[in-house]
Amino acid sequence: MKKLTTLVTFAASIVAPAIAAPPAPSELELSEGFSNPFGFYNASPSFSWQLPASADSASQTAYQIAVASSPELLPDQADLWNTGKTDSAQSLYIPYAGAELSSRDVAYWSVRYWSQKGEASPWSQIQTFELGLLSNDDWQAKWISFPEHGKGQRTEYDTPLYRPVHFRKDFSAKVEVAKARLYITAKGLFEAHINGQQVGEDRMAPGWTPYHTRVETLTYDVTKNLTQGKNTIGLILAEGWYAGRFGPKRTWGNEPPPEIIAQLEIEYADGSSDLVLTDSSWLATTDGPIRTSGIYDGETYDANNEMPGWNHTGFDAANWPPAIEAPVDPKIQLRPKRHFTTRDKLELTPISISKPEPDTIVFDMGQNMVGVPRIAIPMKKGQTLRTRVGEALNRDGTLYTRNLGSAKSINHYTANKDGIAEWQPQFTFHGFRYVEITGYDTEHPPEFNWVKGIVQYTDFEDTGHFETSDVNINQLQSNILWGLRGNFLDIPTDCPQRAERLGWTGDAQVFAPTAFYNSDLHAFWTAWLQSMREEQYDDGQIPVVIPNATGKFTETGWSDACTIIPWETYWRTGDKKVLEENYDMMLRWLDYSATHVTDGISTQRTVGDWLQPYSQQKDKRRGDTDNSLISTAFYARSIELTQRTAAVLGHTEKSEELKTLHAQVAKAFQERFFDAEGRHTGDFQTQTVYLLALAFNLLDSEIATKAADHLISSLEAAEGHLRTGFLGTNLLAPTLDRIGRSDLAFDLLFKETYPSWLFSVSQGATTIWERWDGYTHLHGVNRSQGSLNHYAYGAIGEWMYERVAGIYPLDPGYKKIRISPLVGGPLTFARGKYDSPYGVIASYWEINDEELSLQVTIPSNTTAEVTLPAPFTNCIRLNGQVIETSNHPIRVEPGQYQFTAKKTLSK
Repeated sequence: MKKLTTLVTFAASIVAPAIAAPPAPSELELSEGFSNPFGFYNASPSFSWQLPASADSASQTAYQIAVASSPELLPDQADLWNTGKTDSAQSLYIPYAGAELSSRDVAYWSVRYWSQKGEASPWSQIQTFELGLLSNDDWQAKWISFPEHGKGQRTEYDTPLYRPVHFRKDFSAKVEVAKARLYITAKGLFEAHINGQQVGEDRMAPGWTPYHTRVETLTYDVTKNLTQGKNTIGLILAEGWYAGRFGPKRTWGNEPPPEIIAQLEIEYADGSSDLVLTDSSWLATTDGPIRTSGIYDGETYDANNEMPGWNHTGFDAANWPPAIEAPVDPKIQLRPKRHFTTRDKLELTPISISKPEPDTIVFDMGQNMVGVPRIAIPMKKGQTLRTRVGEALNRDGTLYTRNLGSAKSINHYTANKDGIAEWQPQFTFHGFRYVEITGYDTEHPPEFNWVKGIVQYTDFEDTGHFETSDVNINQLQSNILWGLRGNFLDIPTDCPQRAERLGWTGDAQVFAPTAFYNSDLHAFWTAWLQSMREEQYDDGQIPVVIPNATGKFTETGWSDACTIIPWETYWRTGDKKVLEENYDMMLRWLDYSATHVTDGISTQRTVGDWLQPYSQQKDKRRGDTDNSLISTAFYARSIELTQRTAAVLGHTEKSEELKTLHAQVAKAFQERFFDAEGRHTGDFQTQTVYLLALAFNLLDSEIATKAADHLISSLEAAEGHLRTGFLGTNLLAPTLDRIGRSDLAFDLLFKETYPSWLFSVSQGATTIWERWDGYTHLHGVNRSQGSLNHYAYGAIGEWMYERVAGIYPLDPGYKKIRISPLVGGPLTFARGKYDSPYGVIASYWEINDEELSLQVTIPSNTTAEVTLPAPFTNCIRLNGQVIETSNHPIRVEPGQYQFTAKKTLSK
């Protein structure tokens, strides 16, 4: 017999004139969160908007989108597309269905909606987008390189050393310039200049993709950079990820030198046009001031080699040889970048200065960060300043660098005059907290303004805020956020400091839900998933790192990111396109995985529950959980998520087929790995064994109930501590919550002894660590020399938002929301805010004298269910009015609400 749940419905009490029109839509975006994009990648975008918070715009009943080739044509004469009044509540990801668009096209759009009262809103402000070059056929420019680029030099690792090269080209703008666009990219990293001015603010451009398949291009509006008459364009090209000594070098080992391609298109006021194209007419040199620059080793800059005016007209480049045109590989597609570039995002100042050795200064930035140090230091001509960075200090106060592996992370600057030397590296980045300085002018005592920490990461914005009454939990939240910032530099890396910095899929899949709460990552994930599709092998294998730098190396639990992240992205955004794009990849992965399955049990390779503490294995990194159990559990999980995807996309027959397959695998899983008492039949009763079984729904209800008891017993055996690695930790709190033991989840969250989240906080962590004991005040850095900026264990952030604050999506994209905070542990308040696709969702609870106060904000065009936690179910008030709910969820419409409730007395 089904249990019926009655929902009590309330609407926010907001007084407004009956005849008032709803406010115009706001927060207009294109596709995966782009606002007025330039050089856009998608000729068939989707359109999204938000309804402002108002009683007159609580929900939408219809919309109208108008798209035109000129803003003057909007809205009534829209010549590209006009939906007319369309009855629909959908305000996200409306697919474009107008006239075909092509490279360079500019379009303008506006939208209005009809409210629940049937009133039409005003038209929105006009938005625009301009397409980039969408096809290789659009490029007339040639790839160029430089014959003297490496001069046969080799690194100590016997890989080519490519010194950054400067290219330049003089040209004339014959009449007044009306419009100019620079289309540019590189196999490597670039920086562009026109008439002495840097073009754009991007760092580490264009980014890292599977270079053998696709190179991302960028578009810049350089209209104001040009002048009528003589002009000069200058380009700097560095090796970057493409030709550096690590990364792709691990697999192929013999890359050609870096290459660059640029196409400047000029439209004049008289209607004529010009092209400036990279080709063999450009001049080049490696005699510039950047002597070396690499991702892992740092940058060397000699100001004595500066070339004043090299990117201006009138510069004497008579001794510069010509560039060479590189052969074209037709397999490599040039496509506009589909997510945001890396930028200088924040600036940190040191919190302390120490002098552990004579003439050596160490600046503590106070925060483990990713980016570069910017110097402004007194120097004498001929002095060479060395900046070396690290995440920790040795016991004697000197810089600790052993956990960097072979990454030197050292920068050098040689002064060409007396005075203040101002400089920051251009084509490298580091993970660090401490900056060691040597080679400065010792006549000057060190000052705090000598060094700034320039924080660099992909140009996304924060979307969440989480805060509690506990300072340690707040520090944990800060550590999670800084771990995200440090490892989301163009791709999701495992760590940002040592000689690795690769896009490990396992780290990404466990952290993705938490990442969505903290930052606007819709475009970031969809772009990375495109690289994943491009790296998938013909037999369906998914490499463990994307872009692939390890060869044909597949591991279950890691490679399953190809099903987990598409679904997570859809669930958090409501955008079906991510499922459409990745559905074939998901199916192919299942087909490959099936080749390792016998009678429902998978023997596919896995690295295990990575870095589980107290492992009893010879290779302690891999944990004690049975590998076949892990592989079978993740095979089932990928089947389930692909089945859900098929259902969403309308592939009913495939959905039913996968549902049947999932049931077969789940049955085999239970029979193979669990006995009738819900106990694992293997040698090790790890927490992850039970977490995978319960979280992935692989046991029938009777066995699951018994398995839950064994999970609790495993926690008790560990004296209330976790014993999970990368694959189990993200499942801990949600699974305990699910089996009715949120009290144990709170105990784990607030545990301060090893291993626990707050143990690292107690040891001074400012990011999430690779190992639970990555550093201690007593012993210093762990002997394993692990990373002190590894975001995987930050996956607890999902539970903090969803259950401590209580914000959870019941429908994709938060169209329907559950507000159901847990009140537990030593907390007296918790505040969570999330800027969802529909608008800001907020939940703020506080306990005061046995009374619970809960403030809730629900955005327009959504609905929510609010549940007050036991035991606060006595005399509930909503906006001051007593309500009777019989302990059922309270359905609320968009608006702001104040709930209060007394604690129910025990009998």
